[in-house]
Amino acid sequence: MPKRVLTGRVVSDKMDKTVTVLVERRVMHPLYKKFIRRSKKYAAHDEANLCREGDLVQIEECPPISKRKAWQVVQRNGAPLGAPVAEGAAA
Repeated sequence: MPKRVLTGRVVSDKMDKTVTVLVERRVMHPLYKKFIRRSKKYAAHDEANLCREGDLVQIEECPPISKRKAWQVVQRNGAPLGAPVAEGAAA
């Protein structure tokens, strides 16, 4: 069975090696047939403490790391975590 991959925004990076990711999804209301937003927060493992608040990240299921943490960050702002991200790169 493939691992689930979710995309969300980092809302907290205050913990060591952990970020809180807010994942939003759109679902249709069963009675009114209008799309509404549902959101959930996940604690995700960030080994190198690279992610900052506001980053767009992809998280992937993994074996439980702690009581609340069973996800790990695999991409940050569209780049894999192993690749260096150019902060204000000159052309």
